[in-house]
Amino acid sequence: MTVTLEQTIAKRQHSWSSSLLSSQTFWVTIAILCAGVFLSLETSAFLTPQNVFNITRNFTFTAIIALGMTFVIISGGIDLSVGSVLCLCSMVLATTMHGGASIEVGILAALVTGLAVGLFNGVLIAYLGFPSFVVTLGMLSGARSFAMIASNNLTVFQFGPDHNKLLYLGGGTVNFGLFSLSLPVIYTLILAAIAGFVLRWTKFGRHVFAIGGNEHAATLAGIPVRPIKVVVFMISSLTAAIAGIIETGWLGAVTTNIGSGMELQVIAAAVIGGASLVGGAGTAIGALVGAVLIEIIRNSLGLLGINPFWQGTVIGAAIIVAVAFERVRQLQSKE
Repeated sequence: MTVTLEQTIAKRQHSWSSSLLSSQTFWVTIAILCAGVFLSLETSAFLTPQNVFNITRNFTFTAIIALGMTFVIISGGIDLSVGSVLCLCSMVLATTMHGGASIEVGILAALVTGLAVGLFNGVLIAYLGFPSFVVTLGMLSGARSFAMIASNNLTVFQFGPDHNKLLYLGGGTVNFGLFSLSLPVIYTLILAAIAGFVLRWTKFGRHVFAIGGNEHAATLAGIPVRPIKVVVFMISSLTAAIAGIIETGWLGAVTTNIGSGMELQVIAAAVIGGASLVGGAGTAIGALVGAVLIEIIRNSLGLLGINPFWQGTVIGAAIIVAVAFERVRQLQSKE
């Protein structure tokens, strides 16, 4: 039977539309748009330039770490230490610069610290066979303890001769004429583009998906499973370090409470955006979309005068809905 060009085009269009409608990221995006319409009707403060600017800036810290977390979750792991790693790297940056070092030295020290933590986690998990949940749970406590030791549990708000450079790095804006973007948003978009490219178009990205889909099969196929698992945990800790550097510049001070509880928001952003907790699925754009939804939830509670303590309940419900959506999709694919 001969297949005509029209039939081929129609089949591709049907496949594209089916894929879009089954995409969790698509439906989360629709939820964000609906929430935006509802909030704009309920309160005039939602669509003000200042509030939109605040939303786009505030979501970046969660989004940057969620990009790294997506790599870990796709590979079938979990990283509970990211909030404490952010704290540790922020404190390393602050104390290094407070001692008189330049911003370049401080940033390098923070990034190396993040990579070292990720390397430590990855080796224990990949080569010694420790569960990622246990290792990163231990690091959640250990990294924050190291931050307390490094600072003597004091707030650091003086960053030496490059103090103003660091504040601009985290709090600066770029004017594009009709609108302006904060520097953290620009950093986030660049990192998202890099993460998306790596996951979609590189051999490393394909190997990460293969490991999360079936680690045993990936090993039999000759994929270097252990080194790749180490690298994904290094990526996760590196993104936590980057977020810590930016947030330090934005806040203008570092305490040992910074990043506390952030691991829940990061994991929620990745899962809500479509990353599968059993591994083998996830996208960079999904991590961004999930982070945006979480920030809109936080922002809307304040605008509507709702007790902010409800934020955890709403985010928890969103995670359950996301996992349920994934489960339904898996059942449909088996039919």
